[in-house]
Amino acid sequence: MTRPPRIVIVGGGAGGLELATRLGDRLGRRRRAEVVLVDKSPTHLWKPLLHEVAAGTMDLDDYALEYLAQARWHHFRFQLGELMGLDRGAKEVKLAPVVDTDGTELIPARALGYDLLVIAIGSRTNDFGTPGAAQYAISLDDAQDAERFRRRLIRACLRANFQREPLSEEQLHVAIVGAGATGVELAAELHNSTRELVAYGFERIDPERDIRLALIEAAPRILPALPERLASSAEKLLRELGVRVLTGERVTEVTPKGVRTASGAFVPAELTVWAAGIKAPDVLARLDGLEVNRLNQLVVQQTLQATRDPDIFALGDCACCPWPGHEGCVPPRAQAAHQQASVLAKTLERRLQGKPALPFRYRDFGSLVSLGEYSTVGNLMGALVGGALWVEGMFARLMYRSLYTMHLYALHGFVKTFFDTLARLILRRIEPRVKLH
Repeated sequence: MTRPPRIVIVGGGAGGLELATRLGDRLGRRRRAEVVLVDKSPTHLWKPLLHEVAAGTMDLDDYALEYLAQARWHHFRFQLGELMGLDRGAKEVKLAPVVDTDGTELIPARALGYDLLVIAIGSRTNDFGTPGAAQYAISLDDAQDAERFRRRLIRACLRANFQREPLSEEQLHVAIVGAGATGVELAAELHNSTRELVAYGFERIDPERDIRLALIEAAPRILPALPERLASSAEKLLRELGVRVLTGERVTEVTPKGVRTASGAFVPAELTVWAAGIKAPDVLARLDGLEVNRLNQLVVQQTLQATRDPDIFALGDCACCPWPGHEGCVPPRAQAAHQQASVLAKTLERRLQGKPALPFRYRDFGSLVSLGEYSTVGNLMGALVGGALWVEGMFARLMYRSLYTMHLYALHGFVKTFFDTLARLILRRIEPRVKLH
């Protein structure tokens, strides 16, 4: 008996997991294809939520989704592993060994055959080789990074609260390098969560006096990729909250006690977060001759097929997809990955039927930036609003939260999403506002 064609999806981010779920429901359920999802982590977290995990206002255990459970519910297979290489001739993906925290090898290196391959391994923060950045700064690339920062923040508060000597210059100061959406959202979320945290027994810390946040951006303004009006509104609120905003300052060095900029300024900081720039993982430059750009992104055609192999597709932040009428590629946003997953689900089904791939056309529905409990700002675009609509405050916050709800809907359907959302609303009423351990 011949096996059904195998579709392998490497990367379980927003786009990869939505695609695996759709294909599992359409093809895996009817055994028209074997759908396999590969990821280096056993759980999934929607990446735009990482700043809330880092600030402690979201409990990772409550929001992480188990890939194995999702695979069982939606008729695909999950394999734990990290992409290590590719053999296009043999049509095999090479996976690195899975190693436990103590160094014990749990799963040996292995090869996984495919008929059609989708690469969706996302992006990593780009520190541009800045001295000290890799050693002393934390990047919010995944849930583990966010948890590591949160634990370091709590330890910093504990140490400061119980030490007898005065605080040093950098103690309880946080420097955030990069004022894109992640940096801005983290600054606002930290302003709120640190004050909540101090209220739980840190009586010797005065949040207004002792805790300082600095947001550092090399561009002339914050949120450089978004409309200027949105950026101005966000910066005004951040300054009102006491966040130190430095624009036109390129960081040249990160030290254990702060960051140094090209102008010679030194920003004291006990904790530094690097949120400036992105690049695709280095492994993509070693994938058996596939074309990549200077950011290691796989160069794909309008159909999301790799330029040098029609059986390999890429989506999300790791793909450089043409955006007709605009310079460069489709922007690395969650909405782009969501749209690409929808198109690829149809394309891969068509490929199994011998039909050509569908072209992908990105529709920009605008941008929303959450400023924690204080506000949300953004602009909505498209036919729905007849052009561009500026939104702010409670309505914008509801729209921002609806983005995550739409992601859950794509993974679980209406009923489970409804009860899941309701349960979390109840939990937020009866649990501490911040995670305390």
